[in-house]
Parts: sequence; C-alpha cells; structure tokens
Amino acid sequence: MDFVVTARKWRPKTFSEVVGQEHITVTLKNSIRNNRIAHAYLFTGPRGVGKTSTARIFAKVLNCLNSQDAEPCNICELCESIQSNQSLDIIEIVGNKLPHPATIFGLLALSVAIISFVGDLLNWQAVHPSDGSIITVNNLLSADGFRWIWTNIVYNFVNFPPLGYVLAVMVGVGVAEGAGLFNALIKALVIHTPKKIITASIVFTGILSHLASEAGYVILIPLGALIFHTLGRHPMAGLAAAFCGVSGGFGANLLIGSVDPILSGLSQSAAQIVDKSIYVNAAVNLYFMFFSCFVVVIVGTFVTEKIVEPRLGKYNGNAEKIPIEDITPIEKRGLAASLVAFVSVIALILIMVFSEWGILRNPKTGEILHSPFFDGIIIGILILFLIPGFVYGLTVGTIKNDKDFMKHITKSMSTLASYIVLVFFAAQFVYFFRYSNVGLIFAISGADFLSHVGLTGIPLIVAFVLLSAFINLFMGSASAKWAIMAPVFVPMFMFLGYHPALTQAAFRIGDSVTNLITPMMSYFALIVAFAQKYDENYGMGTIISTMLPYTFFLTIFWTLLLIVWMLLGLPLGPGGPLYL
Repeated sequence: MDFVVTARKWRPKTFSEVVGQEHITVTLKNSIRNNRIAHAYLFTGPRGVGKTSTARIFAKVLNCLNSQDAEPCNICELCESIQSNQSLDIIEIVGNKLPHPATIFGLLALSVAIISFVGDLLNWQAVHPSDGSIITVNNLLSADGFRWIWTNIVYNFVNFPPLGYVLAVMVGVGVAEGAGLFNALIKALVIHTPKKIITASIVFTGILSHLASEAGYVILIPLGALIFHTLGRHPMAGLAAAFCGVSGGFGANLLIGSVDPILSGLSQSAAQIVDKSIYVNAAVNLYFMFFSCFVVVIVGTFVTEKIVEPRLGKYNGNAEKIPIEDITPIEKRGLAASLVAFVSVIALILIMVFSEWGILRNPKTGEILHSPFFDGIIIGILILFLIPGFVYGLTVGTIKNDKDFMKHITKSMSTLASYIVLVFFAAQFVYFFRYSNVGLIFAISGADFLSHVGLTGIPLIVAFVLLSAFINLFMGSASAKWAIMAPVFVPMFMFLGYHPALTQAAFRIGDSVTNLITPMMSYFALIVAFAQKYDENYGMGTIISTMLPYTFFLTIFWTLLLIVWMLLGLPLGPGGPLYL
C-alpha cells in the first residue's frame, strides 16, 4: 500500500466540508452557479488554511460530469481522476518545497560521483573526435578520486572563473548604484522622452537597467505604470512595457553587464572540458546583444501598443494620479559630470587599445582581439562603472569621503553572500564533471546521436532556444541554469563544430523570453504587488495573460535574428565566432 500523508487522505472533497472559509466557498459557488468564471484565481494565505484543498474542489466542479448545486459528485470518471492525482489537466505544485539552489548543486555533485562509479564499473568510454584518444571515466569514489576531491575542493572554489569576475565587476557597480547614478539615469531617460516614443523609451530603458542590478524591477516597472497613468493611458500597459524591457530583454544590452562575466566564465569552464586552451571572454555575445536591443524594443513597443493596450481598454480604476518627480538640478549636474567622466574613460581606453603605442594591444603581434585588453576586459567594465559613479557621487554629495566610497562597495558585496555560497557548490559540480570525464563522454555520445538523427545547424539551435525557454519556466536563476546546462551542451555543441559563444547566445534568448510568464522569477510577486496598486483584483493570472503575447513574439523574432545571424556568418562578439 502506498503511503499517503494524513492531511491529504482526509482533505475536504466538497465545498461544504471546508471549515472556516465560508466566505470563499460561497463566492466560488456563486461564480459557478452564475457562470461567471474568471480566467485565473490566486489562493493566498498562511499554511494549513485550505488553499490547495479549495482549489482542488474548484477544479473538480469545473470538470465534473454530474455536478449539482456547484458541488462535485466525487464519483464520476473526471472527479476520481482528479482525486487520485491521475488527471493530466490538474497539476498540483507544492510551493517552497524545492531545495535551495546551493543544495541542488551539492546533490548534483554527489550524483556525478555516483555516476562516475557506475561508469567506471560499466567501462564507459568514447573516442575523442580530434585526436582519436580513448576517453574513460575517472571514478570519483575510488581512492584516487577521493584524494582528488580532498585536495581540490578549495581550488575548485577559488579558481571558478565566474567568482572573481563578478566580485570585480560589483566593485564598480556598487559605487555607481550606491551613489545614485543608476536611479537618476533611469528617471532622466524615461521622463524627458517625447510622448510619441514613450513606450519604446520605457522598453529601451528597461534593457539598459540590467546594468543596475535590481533598479529596473524596483524603480522602472512601477515608474512605467505611473507614467502611463499620468498620460491617461492604461497603467498596466506601462507596467507591461517596462517588465518586457527589464525581464524579457534580459539577454540584450548595449554594454556588458554583471551577468556577462558569470555566463562567459561558466561557458569557459565547460568548454575547457574539450579544449583546455580555449578562452571565452565576457564580450563574446556583445554584437548580437547590441542588435538584440532593437528587436526587443520594436517587439515590445508593437505588442504594447497594438495588442496589450487595446485589449486592456480604458482604465476605469480609482488610483490617484501621482505627480512624477523630475530629476533635481543637482542630479542634472551629476549626470552631466558622470557623462564627461564616462566619455573620458572610453577615450582613454580607445587610445590604449587602438593607437600604435597602445599598451593594451598584444605586445608581440600588435593584435587587438588576442590582447591584454580582452584578457582583462573585466577591469575595463569595472572602471566604466566606478569612475562615472564616483564622479556622480562627488557632484551630488552621496560620496563625501573615502568612507562613503567604501560603504557603497561593501553594501554591494554584501548582496553577494548567497551567490558566493551558490558558487562554492556549483564549482564542485562543474569540476567534478570535468575530472570524471562523464561530461566529455556524454558530450561525444550526444554529438554523435544528434549527427546521426540529422539535428544540426539552425534546427538544432532553434531547438536549444526552446529547451532553454522551457527550463526557465521552472528555474529562475540564469547563472544556476547555465551552470547545469553548460557542462553538457557547450562540449556537445563544440564536437558539432559550434563555438561556445553560439551556444551561450541561444541560451540567453531562451532564458529571457519566458521570464515574463513564470512565477519562478524572483520578482514576480513584486510585479503583482505593483499591478494591485491600480486594481486589487489583479493577480498572477492577470500578469501571465498580459505578458504572454510578449513571450510569443519575442521568441519568434529574437530567434529569427539569431537564424539570420547564422546565415550571414557574423561573429557574435569579439572573440565570439559562430564556429570553431
């Protein structure tokens, strides 16, 4: 006999059996009797009050073949299938039951160790396509494997590429964000834009807000709703446009942001499973990301003005029109000073790179691509954030001395505590994968299989975009997803002749487009809260249904951009060719 939790065994089967929630059950029964079923319902409240039980009863009534007085019969085929958890139309998601991402990586590392034991026992092997050598499994649970684990745990952690990259970049980001540069820049870009292009401006600013970590979600999304409301347009349309840019356009940008070093570092670690000499810099997707901005802006503007806003109709809510605060004169001076600093830094870097005597060129060959500049591009990103942020802070008074300067950096670093913990376990998983040769054997076997079935070229890349988009529905963190996917797919695609830059670019599309419709996205609840300021009936279903057209069109046109890119044979960025 299968074990059944007591609470599930004895949970209510009809509305009349639900205790203490009469105001809810009566409302639901009336909506059924009057045939006024909403498109979505959100059941909230403390644990144990009957949210899941009530939702299941509601689902049974809607599907029941013999319902009477808005109650399920509990004896028909559909009722029984729902009751026994066999219905394909009813999925019960147990919230907050997934382990912490760090725990997941710990379990994955353990799984790799167990798989390496099985692989060694079964004598798994593969022939390396490049040199014809025989690849065998290194058993992590053998004496040699255990010694390797014992002596390399700390090494795996401190030498994990994304760790150092992110810590370095956050020094500059912390100063710019703490000084208030990002907040002022977002307000200036949106508020001082002509009304005709306000939608495009909001989407575009949302894309740029990736540089400011959480600023896009916390500032721009409610600001987008407020601007639309002030202009007499539907505030949900403004919220949707901002959400599209901030979250749907996550894989696009004009400049390199803090996520680029993370993804490129993971791609490099994965690529080195095949080729230890390969280097994946943070700018490998820069050209593609740049042009992706315009695709996201065009799609976001079109969907907002032609689909979402007409469907929403006229806003009849009673939300008060709050005046939008313009940037102050001192903030304007700060922005002007920071712009001068930014241009000066760019000019200095260009001189050091492109002049004949430039010290950041390759000292032996004079090359720019394979040069100290690209090898240390993280430092360039750091400076581009730090100097303008510092100048802005000095101008507006948010940085008065070295203590203020260090305070902003310290605050920025303090937000990375969970990330550092995650990296410790993710690093073990990645390096376990590499040492065991399990990933390499899987990659060779997978590449052989894909070649055998004929799934290569554009169909393969499109399939990978869709796979990434699907996985994104269930796992929010881009870095966590890529840390799991990269060790498998980057080497596999390398054996098919594709550079890690292409695999990473395809992942970034899929990782972006479904951000808009997944409750697993960490800021989704915040988006719902912003929407409820304008209509208390807005819930998760409202947000998902509103954002679904953005996901649909972004998936199509962003993928088409990548297809065109491949057909033209264009590099994805500096040091980022399509093929090996």
